[in-house]
Amino acid sequence: MSHKAWMKTVPTENCDVLMTFPDTTDDHTLLWLLNHIRLGIPELIVQVRHHKLTRVYAFFVTATYESLLRGADEIGLRKPVKAEFGGGMRSFSCEEDYIYENIENELYFFTSQERQNIIRYWLENLRAKQGEALHNIHFLEGQPIIPELAARGVIQQVFPLHEQRILKRLMKSWVQAICEAQPLDEICDYFGVKIAMYFAWLGFYTSAMVYPAVFGSILYTFTESDQTSQDICCVVFAIFNVIWATLFLEEWKRRGAEFAYKWGTLDTPAESIEEPRPQFRGVKRISPVTSAEEFYYPPWKRLLFQCLVSLPVCLACLSFVFLVMLGCFQLQ
Repeated sequence: MSHKAWMKTVPTENCDVLMTFPDTTDDHTLLWLLNHIRLGIPELIVQVRHHKLTRVYAFFVTATYESLLRGADEIGLRKPVKAEFGGGMRSFSCEEDYIYENIENELYFFTSQERQNIIRYWLENLRAKQGEALHNIHFLEGQPIIPELAARGVIQQVFPLHEQRILKRLMKSWVQAICEAQPLDEICDYFGVKIAMYFAWLGFYTSAMVYPAVFGSILYTFTESDQTSQDICCVVFAIFNVIWATLFLEEWKRRGAEFAYKWGTLDTPAESIEEPRPQFRGVKRISPVTSAEEFYYPPWKRLLFQCLVSLPVCLACLSFVFLVMLGCFQLQ
């Protein structure tokens, strides 16, 4: 079931994240997951919808403004502070919510990306209790349920919904405005910091490439045809490229730090303990770090696979390429 099929349906109001299921999903699975979401994450509002053309069920997920505020507090979402309270960016706190800009406006305080980020955080942190199982899927205590079900194919897709109003505005101010500066703040608000930082770098890199392009064109135009002049120009252009690359990197460090500070990611702490991939398989054991039950894959098994499978296959491929090369030499 593609994203476009759901976008052609009548839109459900107040929906941020869509969760779809295969057409073979039984009612027991839907009710089991629905009850777990409603009991484990009471902040979420889940509506069950049915796609008439394909007979596929989907969960339309959203949350109230008050719930989103509590979620922003949980994940430490950084929001701009009012000028009278010092300005800058600060992790959101429900106890001091009055210090943040636009806190009084429910429509503009959270961007769509922030709303979806909070809801995704809740969904990915719906954890199983000891001994819980769904059909032949047995969960560890504290294991995230939805990523595991998505990896097993029980959940087909979990994706955020677009806001056509904002997309149309970005189409005019970004895609169609070829010779104008990119609306990086709007891109950050809608797509997130990573996407905005990428396009900020891409725009900066494209602008910086003008200097070597112009200088190289001038050298190419005025260089004489003799070998000595061409060699001198090559050396000059190489020295210019070294200087240009150094200045480019240093300037991007400064520009990137400005964007990181502006978008509230300059001093974001890294996660010390990350969740394992849902596709990870291994034997159950007690973690020596967290003292919690986890899946563990012994290093000797990985080394054995590398020695008996990966290494022989690589050597066989290299030998085949070497023999083909010798055959080409013989034909020549």
